[in-house]
Amino acid sequence: MKRRKFIKSAAICSATYGLGRWKKSAKTHALTLSFDDGFKKSFYRIAEIYEEYDLSACFNVIASGHMSSFNAVDKWILPELMGNFEDWNHLKFRGHEVMPHTWEHLNLTKVPITKAKENIDKCLDYFESHLEGYIAEEAVYNFAFNASTPELDAFALQRVRAIRTSGRLILENTRTNAMPTRNSPHRLGCWANGPDFCDEFVDREVNEFLAGPGGWLIINLHGLDEEGWGPLHAGYLDGLLKRLVEIEYLTMLPTGVLLL
Repeated sequence: MKRRKFIKSAAICSATYGLGRWKKSAKTHALTLSFDDGFKKSFYRIAEIYEEYDLSACFNVIASGHMSSFNAVDKWILPELMGNFEDWNHLKFRGHEVMPHTWEHLNLTKVPITKAKENIDKCLDYFESHLEGYIAEEAVYNFAFNASTPELDAFALQRVRAIRTSGRLILENTRTNAMPTRNSPHRLGCWANGPDFCDEFVDREVNEFLAGPGGWLIINLHGLDEEGWGPLHAGYLDGLLKRLVEIEYLTMLPTGVLLL
């Protein structure tokens, strides 16, 4: 494949990807690699790799990850690794999708419901104030740990277009979501693997998906090359995208774009 120069204007990029108006009749499979947390080094590198193939990456960031008050969540999500909204606005301008991934990365199923709802509101309020071009009606709220309940799903859906949570909570006998339509449910299931490198997991899931009848597979990932829980090797991601862009029946778009 001849690699083309990536279009860095967000407006032109939107036109390039059709703002979700992809040829649904021609595409039986949709794949989204959904990168969480907000690792500055990894997200810029992921963006560079995606741009090599004229693709738009799907990034989901912790709203308070750049603040001095943000504490390490575990041994993977460390304050010194996180980017800020200057970074996220820059990546968004380059044509990548940036969506909310909680206020402080709590498992909202393990705190009082009042606190959980306040946490969702704080995250979404901050995005509305600090992410340029943020449109609530087009946003996807990505639950930390992919942990939610029907009550939390319904609460978040009062303010955003869709939520992303564990596939095990909403998918039966399949690992794929239905192809999105205007009237389809917007509780999206995803799959993840860690804490070690998950190249083999992704390869297995993608190959099985491509051999199947179709649908929309969302794989939840984090950083590259030692950053984050269940990271990918950068070289593997590059090779994967190089292979996938040649598949005519497959579309690769961020979650929010596919829902438009």
